Amino acid sequence: QTANLAETSASEEDKIRAMMIQSCHEYDPINYMKKPLGPPPSSYTCHPCRKPGHSIKNCPTNGDESFGSVSRMKKSTGIPRSFLVEVKDPNTKGVMLTKTGKYAIPCLNVEAYARRKKEKPPFLPEEPSSSSSDDPIPDEILCLICKEIMTDAAIIPCCGNSYCDECIRTALLESEEHRCPECHQTGVLPDALVANRCLCQV
Repeated sequence: QTANLAETSASEEDKIRAMMIQSCHEYDPINYMKKPLGPPPSSYTCHPCRKPGHSIKNCPTNGDESFGSVSRMKKSTGIPRSFLVEVKDPNTKGVMLTKTGKYAIPCLNVEAYARRKKEKPPFLPEEPSSSSSDDPIPDEILCLICKEIMTDAAIIPCCGNSYCDECIRTALLESEEHRCPECHQTGVLPDALVANRCLCQV
């Protein structure tokens, strides 16, 4: 119990032992302060019964099997107050618990629940699309080599025709004289091809 251990007439081991005991004395469990058991703050709402005024340990529904379990309510943490609409019924769809203990739902949810999603029954036949698949494809967007819709359309400089970039490059590289497949001009290099931006957008 000596305050100044340096002046105490004791061995060094006893001084070290006394120092260790004194330093741990304040953290002894007998010195712990217990929080007084009182009513919870007004902002607290009991989760099982969703009513304020008592803690979850003192909830009257504890042990009541007929009451059943209630899912924990989501809190409105991180949502600005201006985005929340206060509601009275805690069973409202999408309801959240605010810091003040009141119930609210986001404004966007209010609009969405008001409009409601229009769901089609699975047994109804699908509506025919407005654009018919039988419409003929214009020849202007078909590649002259593969006869399909052009991919990455490119213009050849000799005759001005457009092809798929891959089709015309392959055709020029496979030809020993780099011959154009339409006008048959030789010496046309793949680097001379120009992208047809209008057809690419189409």
